[in-house]
Order: sequence, then C-alpha cells, then structure tokens
Amino acid sequence: MRIPLAVLGCLLVAVASLSAQESETALASRTFLQGELTRLGNDPSAALIRARLESGDFLAGDRIFIRVQGDSVLTDTFTVVGDLQLPLPAIGAIPLRGVLRSELKDKVTGYLSQYLREPSVEVRPLMRIVVEGQVNKPGFYAAAPERPLADVINAAGGFTQQAKMTDMRLQRGGTTIMNGRQLQNAMGQGFSLDRLNIRPGDRVYVPQRADSERTLRIVGLILSVPVGILALTKVF
Repeated sequence: MRIPLAVLGCLLVAVASLSAQESETALASRTFLQGELTRLGNDPSAALIRARLESGDFLAGDRIFIRVQGDSVLTDTFTVVGDLQLPLPAIGAIPLRGVLRSELKDKVTGYLSQYLREPSVEVRPLMRIVVEGQVNKPGFYAAAPERPLADVINAAGGFTQQAKMTDMRLQRGGTTIMNGRQLQNAMGQGFSLDRLNIRPGDRVYVPQRADSERTLRIVGLILSVPVGILALTKVF
C-alpha cells in the first residue's frame, strides 16, 4: 500500500521530534551490535555490522566536535587523519581504529584524563551524507549520527510529488546497503543514522515514479468516478 505524501510528512515530523533522552540511546553499543549479528545470521545486512565491529565507525576526514569545560584549546572541531587518529593540540592524537560512535565519549574522556584532572567533556561526531533524487533540496548534509534519517530528509526539503518512496535506497559507493520495505520499516521505527549502519559519504537516493505509474493512477481515479456522474455526463 502506498503511503500518501501528507501522511508520510506527518510521520517524518513525528520521528524528527525525538527527545534528547531518546537521542542519547540511539547510538548502537558493541553489545547491541553483537546481538544483532547473532540474530541476523547469514542475512546480507550482517556484513555491515561485522565491518563496524572489526573496523569501528570512523574514517579519515570525519569531523568530531569536542568541548572540554574550562579549556578553550581543546574545544573545537577536529578531523580524523589517515591512520584513523584524532590529533589534538598539545597532547597528541587519540587512536580511533575499532572505536564505535557509542564508545567515542569514553575513549576521548579516558585519553584526556591522562593530562587533565576529571575533565568534563562533550563529544559530538558529525556525519556528512548525500541526499539525491526526488527531494526538494538535494545535496550534502551534516547530521549527528543519533538523529533519525527522517531529519535528513526534512533538511533536504522533504519528498517531491514525483518521489517513489517505496524504492528509496541507501547506497555506499555503487552498492545498495538497504532499500524497500526494510528501509521503510526502519524509518517508521525512527531508527537513527547510527542504527541504520550509515557511514559518512553514504548516499540516500529517492527515485522518481515512472510515467506508467502516474498513468495508472490517473486511470484508477477515472475508473473510480461514480457511475451516476458518468451517466449525467452522457445525457448532457
């Protein structure tokens, strides 16, 4: 059954209004991912989780915002370098290979604790993903990984009238990593970008309905016109 645009728009607004408390739990822990890996078995999507557990979530070029209370030097947005380390001024680099987003704050806090006494730390990784196809403002969008995919669609202006939402897909390089009913169900449940196993640089693509689909919809509307109206048209 096709979801009307108006209904889906309301759904996106509702999902986008997740509370801050809910957002904090939207980053998948290592225990959660290990459980998902067991549950999925030989399902193709298990490969995405296996890669996260082995390599972690961070790539060269990723940007991470850090705020250390009372320390302006260590409060800034820093970039992950090629050997998957996060260089910080004056105190060296934090190794991030194998680290999940849900583990990042503890990792940074533990590292800073070697140099600072009981540091109060805020850490926020930023994801840059591409939204293309039938959205009103396609382009690159930066989002916190704990936010739902619906937030990114809203930031891109929402779906156009020509969007075929049932065929929306997530792509990494030339490979589709999730689409169809699986993706729709995940969006309906408000899954975060992190829970969808999205990485920076991934692409959200919304295809256009084919002309034949629009024609069939128009024909369906014509056929649904009450017989009485058609009879009156014939008489007059």
